[in-house]
Amino acid sequence: MATTLPRPAVTAPAPAPRPSPAPVAPPKVEASPSYQGFLSWLTTVDHKRIGLLYGVTAFIFFMIGGLEALAIRMQLAVPNNKFVSADAYNQLFTMHGTTMIFLVIMPMSVAFFNYIVPLQIGARDVAFPRLNAFSYWTFLFGAIFLTSSYFYDGLPDAGWFGYAPLTRREYSPEARLDFWALSLQILGVASLAGAFNFLVTIINMRAPGMSLMRMPLFTWNTLVTSFLLVLAFPAITVALILLTFDRLFGTNFYYSPAAGDPLLWQHLFWIFGHPEVYILILPAMGIVSEVLPVFSRKPLFGYAFVVYATVAIGFVGFGVWAHHMFTTGLGPIVNSFFAASTMLIAVPTGVKVLNWMATMWGGSIRFSTAMLFAIGFVSQFTIGGLSGVMHSIVPVDLHHQDSYFVVAHFHYVLFGGSIFGIFAGLYYWWPKITGRLLDERLGQLNFWLFFIGFNLTFGVMHFLGIDGMPRRIYTYSADQGWSGWFGRDWLGWNMVATIGAFMIGAGLVVFMYNIIRTLRSGEVAGNDPWDAATLEWSIPSPPPVYNFAVEPTVRSRDPFWLQKRRPQAIEAEDETADVSLFGAKIGEAEIEEEHPTEEHTEVRAATGDIHLPIPSFFPLIASLGLTLFAAGLIYGWALSVAGLVYLFVGIGGWVVEPTG
Repeated sequence: MATTLPRPAVTAPAPAPRPSPAPVAPPKVEASPSYQGFLSWLTTVDHKRIGLLYGVTAFIFFMIGGLEALAIRMQLAVPNNKFVSADAYNQLFTMHGTTMIFLVIMPMSVAFFNYIVPLQIGARDVAFPRLNAFSYWTFLFGAIFLTSSYFYDGLPDAGWFGYAPLTRREYSPEARLDFWALSLQILGVASLAGAFNFLVTIINMRAPGMSLMRMPLFTWNTLVTSFLLVLAFPAITVALILLTFDRLFGTNFYYSPAAGDPLLWQHLFWIFGHPEVYILILPAMGIVSEVLPVFSRKPLFGYAFVVYATVAIGFVGFGVWAHHMFTTGLGPIVNSFFAASTMLIAVPTGVKVLNWMATMWGGSIRFSTAMLFAIGFVSQFTIGGLSGVMHSIVPVDLHHQDSYFVVAHFHYVLFGGSIFGIFAGLYYWWPKITGRLLDERLGQLNFWLFFIGFNLTFGVMHFLGIDGMPRRIYTYSADQGWSGWFGRDWLGWNMVATIGAFMIGAGLVVFMYNIIRTLRSGEVAGNDPWDAATLEWSIPSPPPVYNFAVEPTVRSRDPFWLQKRRPQAIEAEDETADVSLFGAKIGEAEIEEEHPTEEHTEVRAATGDIHLPIPSFFPLIASLGLTLFAAGLIYGWALSVAGLVYLFVGIGGWVVEPTG
């Protein structure tokens, strides 16, 4: 039975009904998928499928990183524990940090970039679909390559930061850190490929009428994040190349007795590492900027200020890296400059927080799960931001350096910030991706387990840090810490933190159950369950393979709200046209299926033929070749030669293959 696009209940009177034109034939879609089943996923270049692949892969690594965190907390729950050895503990905290940053938060954000951004800007795909597929497969092979070191001679063990001289052969003679350095370079290639793709897509493929100052905030944050990736990753690429040469070819770039400089690594790493913080947090800020207005039932307060603040964060983020190095002896002049720049970057961040609060102020708030996670993001990220400003004061930083206070700080930014924001996006866009609503009762249980468990785990680490507990120790004695509520405070607070970590784990189990239950028998969502404002909610859920039957025309920052609440403003431009989708003169669109698929989606619209790129194996082949080349540097040159052959075959086939 045909259903019209949903219209929310509003106070303004509905426009008078108009007769619908006679239906016309559905659009002809060219280059439909030529592979079925599993092969269709190996060859896909559809941005939505690639987004799903990124999201599922990142979520698997999220569970792995969570298990590593639980093992760390089990080891530290009580003094003198022998749950894991010192070597195993070093591997755990190295892999936990590396996994959560490079294999979870970054790719989960890219999953949203892939699925949502083309829909938000009215595009049928990204600018370079095969480069998009190459980005995903390169990420997957790089992640597998990193974790495969477990089966060779153990996981990396020098910390996710890889400080020299811990990375020298004398301190880590096994190949563990070779896997780490090479895999990060592979992951960097994936990130750069994706970043260039999104830059071109956003700049060149926006729908007519969508100026830069009409773009959704999530798209704006994607744009700035992509610029940061392009500009920041060369620094760590150079650092990792020098490290690889030191370890494999006997150079001494980071070896001070041979005129090298171990601080060179720190500078190169943090020149990348602090923009990386904003690469991790800006996508979550974009998600929150979408969720808060929808569930407050009012436009975002100060849209232009939020845009300018986003761009300012991108610029200033490159000038604060040395606040990670206040204890290295850079001198008072350098320390003063970076202290001032660290204070400065809090200004645009504070602008965003105030605008989010003003958006909620006076709104008709619906406390859905997505809204709860968005509010949780604002509150927890603000706490992490305030403790970050504390560390811009050099004497305070000298006291907190390498203590659990710093661990608390960056987890409030990256878990209370990025992870809470990602979960807000999951609950918000899940109906668009699957056509079904996640259960709200389970969702709210998920949120409160996360929220309470997170504050129990990382809130108490502030106390541990002030009490002198250093980070990166695998055990402690029973008499360490000041006497307090729990006897010796290190023991009591560590036990509280461990209990909180298991609450977070319970929340993740609830979320997984919610996913399984929803996919089996979840409530059908419809196209626009939230009364949302942006273009992606104007099309079926899940979207058809071609996204938009008619290229939309955008006339406001909240185009779908304009169409639903003020259709007369659109019709005034052409009284003779039945304008149904943002100025597209097509007549009333009718969806024949509640859940359209790639194989059959019928839209009654005068659209003409739709051209889509053809699937391809060559991105997969090229990614495999790149990974085999890197593996050959450890396993033997023959494998590198084979990898180069695969790489050239993949690129060569890619070049000569027809695009459609």
